[in-house]
Amino acid sequence: MTLHLRPVQFVDTPVGRDGEVTRLAGGMAWFSAYEVIEGGKRRTVPIAAFETALGGNERAARLHAAITAPRPALTLGDRVLRFDQPSVAAILNVTPDSFSDGGKLTDPAAAAEAGFDLSVKGATLIDVGGESTRPGAPLVWEGDEVKRVVPVIERLAKSGALISVDTRKAVVMEAALAAGAAIVNDVSALLWDDRALDVVARAGCPVILMHSPDPKKGPHGGEGYRDVLTEVFDWLEARVAAVAAAGVDRAKIIVDPGIGFGKSLQDNLALLNGLALFHGLGCPIMLGASRKRMIGALSNEAPADQRLGGSIALALKGIEAGMQLLRVHDVAETVQALRVWRGLKDAALVARIS
Repeated sequence: MTLHLRPVQFVDTPVGRDGEVTRLAGGMAWFSAYEVIEGGKRRTVPIAAFETALGGNERAARLHAAITAPRPALTLGDRVLRFDQPSVAAILNVTPDSFSDGGKLTDPAAAAEAGFDLSVKGATLIDVGGESTRPGAPLVWEGDEVKRVVPVIERLAKSGALISVDTRKAVVMEAALAAGAAIVNDVSALLWDDRALDVVARAGCPVILMHSPDPKKGPHGGEGYRDVLTEVFDWLEARVAAVAAAGVDRAKIIVDPGIGFGKSLQDNLALLNGLALFHGLGCPIMLGASRKRMIGALSNEAPADQRLGGSIALALKGIEAGMQLLRVHDVAETVQALRVWRGLKDAALVARIS
């Protein structure tokens, strides 16, 4: 029976609660208990009783250390990507058929200008993608994908923007990194293309590993789950270990639970309610729930361009669970929500200290 720990019972501040609470991943959240998941059963263990209840369990100790350890910042050229507070990664699709904004930014100059604007609005990272990953989307030839993303990345890189490339193809990764991208974001966790892992390892760049049920076939396969939360965790745990063993610095691995990819509405809701579990991987976490189909399913089938409210709700859910990166379409609105959340957090700390 594999044991899992999910941080629960979050508090506003640790002030005056020594020994009762602990900090989550070196960030801006503190919690006072774990939900212990083992053998299909769940129980709550207060932080104050951790050593008594779980101190002799090697896996519990390892997970606790991973959950509470600060995530070191990434220095990428002149830019620093910090993980001690949440930040926004802006989606910049240069595709004709993406589910939400396909066809709007197929001109490189216009796409780059949109990327500059996203940075001004508060995006820390610009995630440039040249192939749609919506259900049923056709496979894009790697040469065409390179032609879509490289001119945009080159323009953005000259402005000093921090850029990730959203691709599962090794050739596209190589071209994008050469053009100025600093991070690879792969929906297949480096499993779709047999050369992808070697490309990332040789480049020494950070990588975002996303969960999907069957990456070799595409991001929307799968046959369902018995316990989606622990199964996705276990899959990512194994994948992080394999990528690190292949030569990628573990400190440069970011994980993404893959909301909406090969998962039902119930699966997605379970993952979102259990997000804090993924801190046990010891990696920064990206949450990509912006404008996802689940929002429409919960709001009278609202179309993709009318899902702002739901997207903000899910972003705040992620922030409260300690997510370090929010991958979003609506940058200005999400940044505003994040700043208000930060103000509330700071006020709670100051009130207790004074």
